[in-house]
Amino acid sequence: MFQLIDSPSIANRFLAELRDLEIQKDSFRFRKNLERLGEIFAYEISKTFYFREKNIQTPLSAMVTTLPEEKPVIFAVLRASLPFYQGFLNFFDDAESGFIGAFREEGEDIKINLGYHASPSLEGKTVILADPMLATGKSFLKSIETLVKHGNPKIIHIAAVIAAPEGIQFLKENLSLPYSLWIGDIDEKLNSKSYIVPGLGDAGDLAFGPKL
Repeated sequence: MFQLIDSPSIANRFLAELRDLEIQKDSFRFRKNLERLGEIFAYEISKTFYFREKNIQTPLSAMVTTLPEEKPVIFAVLRASLPFYQGFLNFFDDAESGFIGAFREEGEDIKINLGYHASPSLEGKTVILADPMLATGKSFLKSIETLVKHGNPKIIHIAAVIAAPEGIQFLKENLSLPYSLWIGDIDEKLNSKSYIVPGLGDAGDLAFGPKL
């Protein structure tokens, strides 16, 4: 598991601003910081790709460089992950894309429903599933169970800005496919309503406004 906060960088500022109650009032800045973190995660994940040597011609001479061979499929979990997903797409500009509409029903037992999904073939491909918050882990698992109907990916990179220990443990116990976790920061716990504490609030509302 990769945790971004383990190596202090400019990402600390973006993450702190996402959490800050006053800065959160600027929805453009909130979206921009999610996008920036998506770019940082894309850079880190790219280090795991397979690279191949390639000859290129500069204005002065020929040279050999190494370029990534993999073109991932990037999934956005609507709606909160759209800016985060855009950060990945900024770097992996030749990637295929997929979209998942997931929402949870509140109650004694949290239930996850998928209202929509669109996907290319995933057979043998590298998949990046981007969602800012990893709380219970149930939406990630439900999404993955739906996506593998389109083929068995080589690996799934699960990327979340903030995660709860309970969600990480849930995935460890229930996800059998090859996967890697990429986390910005791991918070203290889930509260009685399964929200991450200290967390940052509702990422979808902060990015795009309250929903009815």
